[in-house]
Amino acid sequence: MRLGVLDVGSNTVHLLVVDAHRGAHPWPAFSDKRVLRLAERIGPDGALSRDAADELVAAVAAARAAASHHGVDELLAFATSAVRDAANAPEVLDRVRAEAGVDLRVLSGRDEARLTFLAVRRWFGWSAGRLLVLDIGGGSLEIAAGLDEEPDTALSLPLGAGRLTRDRFTADPPPTDEVDDLRAYVASHLEGIELPEWDRAVATSKTFRTLARLAGAAPASAGLRVPRSLTRTGLHQILGFIQRIPSVALAEMDGVGPERAHQLLAGAVVAEEAMTRLGVDRVDICPWALREGLILRRLDTLASAGAGPEATDRANLAG
Repeated sequence: MRLGVLDVGSNTVHLLVVDAHRGAHPWPAFSDKRVLRLAERIGPDGALSRDAADELVAAVAAARAAASHHGVDELLAFATSAVRDAANAPEVLDRVRAEAGVDLRVLSGRDEARLTFLAVRRWFGWSAGRLLVLDIGGGSLEIAAGLDEEPDTALSLPLGAGRLTRDRFTADPPPTDEVDDLRAYVASHLEGIELPEWDRAVATSKTFRTLARLAGAAPASAGLRVPRSLTRTGLHQILGFIQRIPSVALAEMDGVGPERAHQLLAGAVVAEEAMTRLGVDRVDICPWALREGLILRRLDTLASAGAGPEATDRANLAG
């Protein structure tokens, strides 16, 4: 079947169309991304600004039209921390439903962590053993760990790169004392976290992919299946370098997208503190994350309801 996933994230509104069925690799058929930076457009009152809401409605309407044009059988639409945490979230969601014709499901932070963990588990398989998964978004940091497809621990912390850039930095590049204060702030949120034992640490998200690229990992053009990783030592060296560079210069570096360059420093601080506090020396980079996890979970649901290919298999065996 052809599934569409509409991801209203803290940085982008991303439509991904895939051809998929249970037990097979979901193959991308179409992708469209619009940069809205919702996490950075929350006012002092905690509400998403009017112009941001207007742009969100327009982006969702355009994504719905594109999904229809590409023959999507089902559109899975969800929103994460930027919408979830906005004081006016109910009003914004009502507008999206009424004006764009899309009912956005707001995921909890824990569900974000669980679905991302599922995607990582399916990508690396059972041979990876117990997994620890880190995912830095625009609004939150997700941490999940466990042996099965359902993690034993799933956490979401308000440590997204966009949120912290908005709330903690006043200049570009920020002064050293603001970076030090951010480091202490992140460390305070990570203090006391206890996780089950893990065999392999994995990171997802654009932030980790960008940091890995700056540390020498293969470019995106090399393909999804090329192994990529990031060490804590390499990350520390990158952090010392980028904290002195304005985002306009960072955006010109290979692997750094101009839409996220300004929040890369905050993301790097979160990444280093998380790896340090959790005792992680190296993370492997997984190209699958939340969107793929949602697709996989939906296919599982359809199969268990008898709507997937297993239904035919069971009928043939019974006959």
